[in-house]
Amino acid sequence: MDELLDVAEKIKRIEIQGASNVAKAGIKAFADYLNSISFSNKNELTPHMLKAKDLLFKARDTEPALWNCLKLIIKKVNKSDLKAEADLKALVSKSADYYISQISKAKIEIGRIGARRIANGMIIMTHCHSSAAEQILIQAHKDNKDLQVICTETRPKLQGHITAKVLTDAGIDVTMVVDSAMRWVLRNKDVDMIITGADAITSEGTVLNKIGSRLLALAAAESHVSYYVATPLLKYDTETVVGHLTKIELRDPEEIWLKDKGRPWNLKLENPAFETVSREYIAGLITEVGIFASEQISLMFEKYYEI
Repeated sequence: MDELLDVAEKIKRIEIQGASNVAKAGIKAFADYLNSISFSNKNELTPHMLKAKDLLFKARDTEPALWNCLKLIIKKVNKSDLKAEADLKALVSKSADYYISQISKAKIEIGRIGARRIANGMIIMTHCHSSAAEQILIQAHKDNKDLQVICTETRPKLQGHITAKVLTDAGIDVTMVVDSAMRWVLRNKDVDMIITGADAITSEGTVLNKIGSRLLALAAAESHVSYYVATPLLKYDTETVVGHLTKIELRDPEEIWLKDKGRPWNLKLENPAFETVSREYIAGLITEVGIFASEQISLMFEKYYEI
């Protein structure tokens, strides 16, 4: 349980960040916890699975990749005819390993597919930190395409610094700008394409991503620049199909301005982590199974996964 609690807390504090990394860490902690306990049968295992799932679900409001994988693992256990503790633990471990592997494979395939959309000499803009978007850019560079990348710093947690470091370490030509320079960049730097990641996708094809993503999409529409979203299918929020709304996480105001750094005592701060990008602003989702319109996400998810 200690490892599970530790991972949940690290997810909450964004010490583990990036939806793929969150999902892999959460799945591993879930499986390790279930393998550490004793039970006599599936009925005794079930409350432990639900307890661990709920703990990880509550760590952050917008992590559908982790949620989907845990629900799929629990479904496999519930549908199995296994009874012995050792057999059930083996099934949990096998299922966890499978979905962790699927997440890693998806990123590689997204890179291959997305890189085909990048022509030699292109200028690509991105926002925040997405391992899927990074993979596309790195793959295009490996394919000997000359490209430039412009990334935002992504306040207040500066995830854009991670993107900049990963891409420069890969040998890519990278320029960083402040978030508020998004429109200026699109008007002055001949950007050919925007590629960001996604934290969640609703049944209507709306993408939730880091705050500032919609501003970037609106500026892109004004400048007639295509906005693509790199994402594995597992980012689809299955709860939205039955009417539930994906929550926008409000984070600690201390991330913006620390109390002991001269912040007025009566100043109110709002720190939303995400915002929506409507499907009409999205040229396509770049996924492990191909590129398609964002409103097709429900159909494509159901084709490959069953929850």
